[in-house]
Amino acid sequence: MEFLNFALSPFVAGQHSCKRVLRAGLAIAWLASVMFTAPGFAAPPATASLEWSDVPAILARIRAPQFPDKNFEVTAYGAKADDETDSLPAVRAAIAACAAAGGGHVIVPAGTYLLNGPIHLLSNVDLHLAAGATLRFSGKPEHFLPLVLTRWEGVILYNYSPMIYARGAENIAVTGQGAIDGNARREFRGWAMGISHLQDKAQELSRQMGAAGVPIAERKFGAGSFLRPSMIQPYECRNVLIEGVTLKDSPFWVVHPVFCTNVTVRGITVDSLLINNDGCDPDSCTDVLIENCRFHTGDDGIALKAGRDADAWRDGRMTENVVIRNCVFQSKINALCIGSEMSAGVRHVFMEDCRVEEGESCIYFKSNADRGGVIENVRVRRVQIGQSRAGVVRFETNYHSYRGGHAPTAYRDFVIEDVTCADATNYAVFAEGTGESPIERVLLRNVTVAKAREPLFLRNVASIRLENVRVNDRPLPECPPETPAGTPMLQIRL
Repeated sequence: MEFLNFALSPFVAGQHSCKRVLRAGLAIAWLASVMFTAPGFAAPPATASLEWSDVPAILARIRAPQFPDKNFEVTAYGAKADDETDSLPAVRAAIAACAAAGGGHVIVPAGTYLLNGPIHLLSNVDLHLAAGATLRFSGKPEHFLPLVLTRWEGVILYNYSPMIYARGAENIAVTGQGAIDGNARREFRGWAMGISHLQDKAQELSRQMGAAGVPIAERKFGAGSFLRPSMIQPYECRNVLIEGVTLKDSPFWVVHPVFCTNVTVRGITVDSLLINNDGCDPDSCTDVLIENCRFHTGDDGIALKAGRDADAWRDGRMTENVVIRNCVFQSKINALCIGSEMSAGVRHVFMEDCRVEEGESCIYFKSNADRGGVIENVRVRRVQIGQSRAGVVRFETNYHSYRGGHAPTAYRDFVIEDVTCADATNYAVFAEGTGESPIERVLLRNVTVAKAREPLFLRNVASIRLENVRVNDRPLPECPPETPAGTPMLQIRL
């Protein structure tokens, strides 16, 4: 009962919840937290909030790795900048020599270098691309074997190697003013563009294995499965830096750190418009800084992940302490997302001073009844949006539910402020919780949407407060009513 009394108190000092639905909604949420029936799933307890004043402490822990002042040019090991000779053996030899010497910089001079296979980074190695340098991968699936341990759409398994990969390394970097070309538009056309549906069988099998707890050693994909690899994936690494480079035409997610600590993604340009080309997907990572980046993507710009369903509940590693600032988004799909693979939980996320030129949902939290987990303690401020084609701010709890599970995600503690949008083709604010787990403690402050088809869609939202929120040049009520039952929903992308 002490917990219930606490839950019914104002959710943040000075940010009083609307009494209309607070008591009933939070009581339902509390009851749900002790009555979930999904096997192996326990509702996550609430954690202490972090505020903007806590960001300096997070940033103090995020330090880019430093490298010895030693250079290893790939051309000295036989690399040819002719876009025809396979330079992979030379690049691998330079990396090995650099690591054996205690670390340093593997330098790729100007020119285009063909790589018939993946680069595997080692500890204390900075792969540095000079201005005018391009690493162009072959894009042929057989070149990305043998299998490596990875996480694919939230499930741990063995699959084709990402194009640049490291496992269990410390102090690694990909830097410079050069470009990395995944070559998926040309060579991977059948995979990344025309016949990506061939992965459907393996995709479903991977999800079944994760749900059933099949031993990871038995989850082997690769040849014949069509599970496309990410472009850059440090896996279980510490002290990671990706800076300055331009990344294009990835067959799948572009920058995908998994189970990493102390990650900096700074000043990169992602220009990759193929299917599933998320720009940057930190996945069960801690202490992450993403800043001064431009994302021109075929899918989400940034999507924070933390695994899928029961596989992630067992693993339990969250994504937390993430700072995103001074980034520009031009996305075919969404800008900033959390989810949908977020079952271990995502918390303590700060985003500021960003610009969204266009996207579908621009500040977007997505999950479904299979996922479980929690999205909590999110702070967003000073975001300028040009066009939003689905929802400027969107909370989605029914995103492509596959198995009809009974593990609703907990959504709680969001403050979104100082946001402007010129044109919202559909909703300004969309929030649809569930009866078992209503969305809790949302504050929107100083939000202006100049034009929107519909200002609000609200259902199963336990507590939402709007302070100085204007849509279509009209102020919205501080305690808005829920959307009446039976009101048709606009046809927006799931």
